[in-house]
Amino acid sequence: MKRYGIFGGSFNPPHVGHLILAENIREQLSLDKVIFIPSGKHPLKDDISAVNAEHRLNMARLAFEKDPHFEVSDIEISKARQGITNYTVDTLIDLYNQYKDDFIKIYLIVGIDNLIEFPQWKNPHKLFLISEVIVMNRPGFLVQDVSDEFSRKARYASVPMLEISSTDIRFRVKEGKSIKYLVDPEVEDYILKYNLFKN
Repeated sequence: MKRYGIFGGSFNPPHVGHLILAENIREQLSLDKVIFIPSGKHPLKDDISAVNAEHRLNMARLAFEKDPHFEVSDIEISKARQGITNYTVDTLIDLYNQYKDDFIKIYLIVGIDNLIEFPQWKNPHKLFLISEVIVMNRPGFLVQDVSDEFSRKARYASVPMLEISSTDIRFRVKEGKSIKYLVDPEVEDYILKYNLFKN
């Protein structure tokens, strides 16, 4: 049986913190691969423009696909192109069907901030039926803030507490500051080439 980790996010832009966390989880859980899924039309956030989706997908591929254990899927962005709002539970079902010949076990990798929001997600209980939910610690969020019904079902993984964020990187680009060593050099070049995050 193959063990696949699913790591979703806006990746706006992807940065070295994402790589460090994904590799840490991959090693802890002996995953065969981690599939990164840039978000499409997000039901709980409206800060990711559809125009930016292709750039986020391209940057994710530049950042993650150098590693043979990492893969990038456009499954959610493809739905967004059709105007479909994405829900994680639907993505997991689609991925399970896509990879069923591999006899996979799915590990949904989320931050504790996501787990706190689970009551707002579509069919959150079903996520635990079709995947093992792996929760990463995040600075500023406590397990006590998680609903008991979800806290009991989740598996917690201790990962480095990194002070690297896409929000900070976007701010640095806007301010004309260096993002060297925060993102892959090819991602940095891509941001400069397309003049991203200047506004």
